[in-house]
Amino acid sequence: MPVILVTGATSGIGRDAALRLARAGHRVLAGGRRPDALAELAREGRLEPLLLDVADAGSVEAARLEVERRTAGAGLDVLVNNAGYALPGPLEALTEADLRALFDTNVFGLLAVTRAFLPRMRERGAGRVVNVGSVMGRVTMPLLGAYNASKHAVAALTDALRMELAPFGVRVVLVEPGAVRSGFAARALAGLAPYRDPGSPYARAVAGTDAAWERVYRFAAAPTAVSRAIERAATAPRPAARYVVPTRYRLLLAALSATPRGVADAAKRRVMGW
Repeated sequence: MPVILVTGATSGIGRDAALRLARAGHRVLAGGRRPDALAELAREGRLEPLLLDVADAGSVEAARLEVERRTAGAGLDVLVNNAGYALPGPLEALTEADLRALFDTNVFGLLAVTRAFLPRMRERGAGRVVNVGSVMGRVTMPLLGAYNASKHAVAALTDALRMELAPFGVRVVLVEPGAVRSGFAARALAGLAPYRDPGSPYARAVAGTDAAWERVYRFAAAPTAVSRAIERAATAPRPAARYVVPTRYRLLLAALSATPRGVADAAKRRVMGW
């Protein structure tokens, strides 16, 4: 029975993917920072909670040792790097501390967890790493520049790891969701609250974003669409290098790549109500 670790498994896409993989008969270790949320998740399915804060080096090492113990030294068959969050706001105004915290989770945390579990896969000559990126890793939008940058980094790391680990029999796959009904939009809009203050130089520009986000997320996919792609990425004999979810976003990516930069920038500003 394959052993699969899903990070950030207590909410949203990670939660849905962990439960889906467990229902399919896989042995799933559900990683998360909150013991209470992990316990609640374990009651919903045949999951093994694993305390894991990807941004904490001590927690990552403790999780690695715990996985070694639970698997009698065999380690993981599949690692799903799902943990991450968005930090909305104008790049001029975001604090350095907040930016560093974002990259500590979305980029450095992802790489730390991957490096912790790769040696066993490499030694065994088999294994798989599935990184959950975002379409926003290829489509930069106003007020999401920090998040965009972190997901651009995830895409680049995934491409490099895919090439570096191929000789060792370890496959590396990127799943790129678009708009998903996972609470992301609500958290992003809440994070923009400080910039709506009349004293903010960005207040007028931010004012149009609420309606724009509502339009974008009116047709958002359910988390199940992404968890299906994660399952394929984790279990298919020959997975694709990248899975864009839902597939309609492939058309968006193709259209933007063929559009002059100035025209694309203007269209994005209009979409976001700027």
